Amino acid sequence: MTWHRLSPKMLAVHPVQEAVRFLPVLVGVLFIGSKGQGHIWSLAGLGLAIAAGLLRWFTTTYRITPTHVLLRRGLLRRQEMSVPRDRVRSVDLTAHPMQRLLGLSRVVIGTGRSDRTNEGLTLDALDRLDAARLREELLKRSTVDTVEAGTARTGAAIATLSPAWIRFGPFTLSGFATIGVVVGSLANLVNESHLEPDQFGLLRSVIGWLDAMGVATAVAVLAVIAVIVVAVLSAIAYVLAFWNFRLTRGDGTLRVTRGLLTTRSTTIELRRLRGTEISEPLLLRAAGGARCLAITTGLRVGRGAEHGGSVLLPPAPLVEARRVAGEVIGDHDPTTAPLARHGRRARLRRHVRAFAFATVVTGVLLLLWWLAGWSAWQWQVALALFPIGALLAEDRYRNLGHAFIGGRLVFRSGSVLRRRHILASEGVIGWTVRRSFFQRRAGLVTLTATTAAGRQHYSTMDIPATEAITLAEAATPGVLTPFLRSRPGSAARATEAR
Repeated sequence: MTWHRLSPKMLAVHPVQEAVRFLPVLVGVLFIGSKGQGHIWSLAGLGLAIAAGLLRWFTTTYRITPTHVLLRRGLLRRQEMSVPRDRVRSVDLTAHPMQRLLGLSRVVIGTGRSDRTNEGLTLDALDRLDAARLREELLKRSTVDTVEAGTARTGAAIATLSPAWIRFGPFTLSGFATIGVVVGSLANLVNESHLEPDQFGLLRSVIGWLDAMGVATAVAVLAVIAVIVVAVLSAIAYVLAFWNFRLTRGDGTLRVTRGLLTTRSTTIELRRLRGTEISEPLLLRAAGGARCLAITTGLRVGRGAEHGGSVLLPPAPLVEARRVAGEVIGDHDPTTAPLARHGRRARLRRHVRAFAFATVVTGVLLLLWWLAGWSAWQWQVALALFPIGALLAEDRYRNLGHAFIGGRLVFRSGSVLRRRHILASEGVIGWTVRRSFFQRRAGLVTLTATTAAGRQHYSTMDIPATEAITLAEAATPGVLTPFLRSRPGSAARATEAR
């Protein structure tokens, strides 16, 4: 098998990528930087970075053998990486605007590990058609998708983006990340260019305008402006991440394509799918929205819904999220069926913890007011923690539940972030039953189903011990039997079973 190079079109892309990374420094150097030899050294550094980008193409080769995917790269530090083909779990195709213009795709070959221990390979980048063929070859598909205008189209559509869903963008608060990036870039630019913020007349005028308002009014105005900015940026981030979203079912696969400037195509093999997750963050839930994610082996987790590869549906109406989850697993009942409550003791535990937290915070502030002369308004404001905590505790209890429906486990929990996990029982490889000191006194346990998919463990908290054992036995008959026999009457004393 011969060694192949990346697409020669990348010789036009790498220099631009390196120049964009140096853009803040370049702006400072060319327009507002200090005089002297700093200009020369900065430009020399930019030139070296561009040369390194060009050199990357000449020093990177790859080879596909019947058993392995091999990648060589580097000049001074030569690296050779190898991934067995039977360990390949995902092949994602992405393309930023310049790559799309040149007909290129970035190929990310994943082995199913998390982002922190990712052992996959990245080919940046190949011709679009070559990338699609390579994906089909590595995933052992018999047909090659027709690629038109950068979008793979195959099979029946399960869901496509509706422009009306953009209204849920502001409730995801992804604009905070955008603000962080912008503020960080501006701070770096100011630092590199040795500027003083008060040199700008507009900024001085804004500061003076706020000073004239008074502290309370200025804080209120800044809060309103911040809310508007975050909402607008969150909506923009939603469009950038999910425009042209399409979920289709093919021959044994689910295909997700999305993105406006940077496109992404993710393939999920149905034989690796173990279930779905319906996620409802508090603000999104208040707007009647939810996300749908896949619980599957072979996809990266831990990067967030917008960046990870498990997204089956972006923030959309809850009804649509439930429909997609049901279509994917082939059963709509687990997505809407009522769940078994965990009883008054589980409710009491949530209210006691909320009350204890509010008491400790208020008590500390009251003590500091009495002994150290702190302002009285601080402990008075802290009194609001009691009713707020009671509302959250009640909401957490009402969102807590479990069920076993049609061979699938259903766990729901959370308040600030409510999640309903639907997990196929054949995907469960073990159980963990944990009890704290206070749970033992209340006769409750935390039951965790262990699986190789998704987050690799899914729990239902504060479930009565007898119900936990009954649920585990119904889902995986016989798994807990040896542990129960070794401990007579152990339904309330089981500590761990795997």
